[in-house]
Amino acid sequence: MKKYDFPAIEEKWTKRWRDEKVYEPDFSSPRGKGKFYNLMMFPYPSAEGLHVGNMYAFTGSDIYGRFMRMRGYDVFEPIGLDGFGIHSENYALKIGTHPAAQAEVSEKRFYKQLEIVGNGFAWEERLETYKPEYYKWTQWIFTEMWRQGLAYRKKQAVNWCPSCKTVLSDEQAERGACERCGSGVEKKDLEQWFFRITKYADKLLKNIETIDWSEKVKIAQRNWIGRSEGAKIKFKIQNSNLKDESQNPKYELEVFTTRPDTLFGATYLVISPEHDAISNFQFPISNREEVEEYVANAKKKSDEERIENKEKTGIELKGIKAINPANKEEIPVFVADYVLSGYGTGAIMAVPAHDKRDLEFAEKFGLGVVSVILGGEENALYEGSGPLMNSGAFDGMDSEEAKKKITEFVGGETHTQFRLRDWLISRQRYWGPPIPMVYCDACAKEGRGEQKEMPGWYAVPESQLPVVLPQVEDFRPKGTGESPLASDESFYKTTCPACGSDARRETDVSDTFLDSAWYYIGYLMRFENWKLEIGNSSFAERMKLWLPVDMYIGGAEHSVLHLLYVRFLAMALKDAGLISFEEPFPKFRAHGLLVKDGAKMSKSKGNVINPDEYVKEFGADAFRMYLMFLAPFEQGGDFRDQGILGVSRFLDRIWKFYDRKTWGTSDDASLERALHKTIKKVTEDIENLQYNTAISACMIFLNECEAKGTMSESQARAFLKLIAPFAPFLAEEIWSRFFDNEKSRILDSRDESGQKGFHSIHREAWPTYDASKLIEETLVIVVQTNGKVRDQFEISLTATQKEIEEKALASERVRAFLGGNAPKKIIYVPGRLVNIVF
Repeated sequence: MKKYDFPAIEEKWTKRWRDEKVYEPDFSSPRGKGKFYNLMMFPYPSAEGLHVGNMYAFTGSDIYGRFMRMRGYDVFEPIGLDGFGIHSENYALKIGTHPAAQAEVSEKRFYKQLEIVGNGFAWEERLETYKPEYYKWTQWIFTEMWRQGLAYRKKQAVNWCPSCKTVLSDEQAERGACERCGSGVEKKDLEQWFFRITKYADKLLKNIETIDWSEKVKIAQRNWIGRSEGAKIKFKIQNSNLKDESQNPKYELEVFTTRPDTLFGATYLVISPEHDAISNFQFPISNREEVEEYVANAKKKSDEERIENKEKTGIELKGIKAINPANKEEIPVFVADYVLSGYGTGAIMAVPAHDKRDLEFAEKFGLGVVSVILGGEENALYEGSGPLMNSGAFDGMDSEEAKKKITEFVGGETHTQFRLRDWLISRQRYWGPPIPMVYCDACAKEGRGEQKEMPGWYAVPESQLPVVLPQVEDFRPKGTGESPLASDESFYKTTCPACGSDARRETDVSDTFLDSAWYYIGYLMRFENWKLEIGNSSFAERMKLWLPVDMYIGGAEHSVLHLLYVRFLAMALKDAGLISFEEPFPKFRAHGLLVKDGAKMSKSKGNVINPDEYVKEFGADAFRMYLMFLAPFEQGGDFRDQGILGVSRFLDRIWKFYDRKTWGTSDDASLERALHKTIKKVTEDIENLQYNTAISACMIFLNECEAKGTMSESQARAFLKLIAPFAPFLAEEIWSRFFDNEKSRILDSRDESGQKGFHSIHREAWPTYDASKLIEETLVIVVQTNGKVRDQFEISLTATQKEIEEKALASERVRAFLGGNAPKKIIYVPGRLVNIVF
């Protein structure tokens, strides 16, 4: 018996699969049942290489792709690297090398690891975001967004990471910390580029109901988009020092509220520290220095700190009062950091009797509390609905009806508000695609430009793309609010595309999430070495054939980052007539996370798993199968070193069973029934990503085969196919030795050279079960004497009660307990047991 030499076997098949392009689809005319685009979320190449979490995700995705290929689909499972960004740049700074040089090292290591784990990747279409042929199209997409009016530049208070020295989108600064390094986020006023994702807020929300995604991700997106129905209401602002109203300038402050029914209970207004009324000196505030000091301190806090701060702070804007449009009463105006500029209009009407935060603020500053909804104690907090009170002509009206009536009464307008903010796309770092925009001062002075509201700005013409990232040796971020590219004159000095005058390139780079927002399209462009380009009619046909993606698997941690941005960009590209779908990933599943011996993995704990060590010791198949055996794929599990030993023994047993050739002669009906049950179980479990129970079913079937000592050839073929997605190397090796009887067969129709190939098990048809063979033909009867189990036996389903009782009495074990005595009574429970009483 030959030992299973997994190092040699895995090396052999890795090379042969790639050389003979086993996993390359036919892009022009997909085989079999048609195309199946199977995609794993874009990985970024960390300097340390693949960690076990990557392996877990890639393996789970690959099993599904292999399964669909054997079910008759032409599967496209590409791979690439999302290599631009802060992670890669920070590591290069740490070890004292250039990001471009480090990218070459990381790329080589990453691809080597991905290859040895046995995934069925289409290697011919691999791509890397930091290669000019890729980011040419990232830049082209930016210019397309500009042409559609979806890209703009403005000065705004933005999230700033003092450690990474760059701005962050709201999605990258959740809970006040940088999602990259964990540092506290500050607010900083900077000129930045944005994408108008808010234009698609309603569609992004509505389409969630049409896609088949993990529910926890759908919930996260709904909450982040945050649709609120309410009203915009204007409050007149007057100078409280002027007694003659006719002399008061016509100031107004617009608020957004979801509760216009409580307007009669508004006892003060609050504006955010970033509100234009303060920054533009709009109101005649008499305590401006005090207010400006408060605003400066507020901007040092994150949004989360401001929302969660239990100690309410604020400053009254002295010298002005607001007029409540419902009851014409004067009320004070405050600036307070619990109101955020990004929500609504950045100003609220405060109703302490019906809002907890407003009440806390009112109690601290001694402000009035007026109840206007019946349902709670007078002038005490009640946030529910009910009949109105203290609301003039609206008293007694139901609060839901009153929302519309009071809005109309004060001349307000109904309004739908979203929590979602525009996507901040600029980054003040080096390692990223330069934003392809040019500013001409001469054109700006004359009011010329491609966008009326942004004179002087032009997109780089398509013929001049890509704008190549120059080799800048001093790429360390300066923290000045400008990218390191701003110090390279040879880069930023250029000529205006419109008038030919001296002009300046934009020196910021784009957010790395733009790179990954279109990569699923890039893989199709990579075919034929980028000859097929966006807008090309041939490429449009290919996109219609292969997109959208059929199965997308990735991490739930990207719920409101990558997964939101990629949906938005697809909608924008569809509106531009460039693609034919709105949802790029109609089906998405979030994989679970792994822990080690019950604890979260981290370098500080010293429990990070290096997959290379396990692959070297146990082989790729054992490592793959153990990762999937831990727990349901979407749940994640606990990696324990001892666990892999059991899986390794299971694979050794399969090898020995086939190597001994203990098959080919059996026609055992019970084993055939067990096989069809296993086929049904494994098929359904893989469809539902329940890989752990699919593997368990295979283990149970092998136990039965070993107990019988043999199986038929058709059973041996079918069982090996069930194993193939989990242990591709082992399955391929056994198949090639015993079952590949068509060694002279041409691999597939694409091989025009006529070169002979092998008949891979991974292109074999997935076994199907026969429902008629799932029906049990026998019963297992338990035999008791005086209520204690003594024996059991198998008998035909058609056996009569008399035949069952006779067989029970004939049992040698039963006869030994009876000792020659005649039974007093025989109790029969149909189909289950016989109890002999003596």
